Amino acid sequence: MEEDENLQAIMGLIVNGGNAKSSSMEAIQAAKKGDFDEADAKLKEADAALGEAHNSQTGMLTKEASGDHVKVTLLMVHGQDHLMNAITFRDLAGEVVDVYKKLANA
Repeated sequence: MEEDENLQAIMGLIVNGGNAKSSSMEAIQAAKKGDFDEADAKLKEADAALGEAHNSQTGMLTKEASGDHVKVTLLMVHGQDHLMNAITFRDLAGEVVDVYKKLANA
């Protein structure tokens, strides 16, 4: 059962990280077209997905901190990689959307 819980948490990282990155990219595309309401909505979607991924990660970290050590697998590393890339991409997308907004108001 514990292995299933770990797999579920890892998949939470992968799925939600991927969703956050996709929403961030959609935000950039919307801003590029001048649709800033849509861009802002997509950034909020990305933030929500990152929140879900963070919850999965926190669950694993809490177990680890309480002495319940888990075997590190390639899938777990992949999930963490997805999350970190999604966070970086979301941050960058916010900056790109801001630049498009400034250009539109210039």
